[in-house]
Amino acid sequence: MSSKVTLEDAERIVAQLPPSEQLKLIVKIGEGLSELITHQMNENQRHEEYLTRVDAFLKLRNELSIKSLSKVDSVEDIRQIREERS
Repeated sequence: MSSKVTLEDAERIVAQLPPSEQLKLIVKIGEGLSELITHQMNENQRHEEYLTRVDAFLKLRNELSIKSLSKVDSVEDIRQIREERS
């Protein structure tokens, strides 16, 4: 059986704390949020780096595709390559 604490419940509990304990709680919450923001920024950075690598790969693939197409100019060239293999 788990009971959830609402924001209003938490505010009532915090109001019962002495000011020094409230300040400690604020610092602890701030540190937690700072870690969360840092983690999110790191995730965003990793995602951007991944997208950059994918874009570079696709560009290279397109360049290689264009180069290989220019090597085979016609249907006759393909037939000749097939005959050479057999």
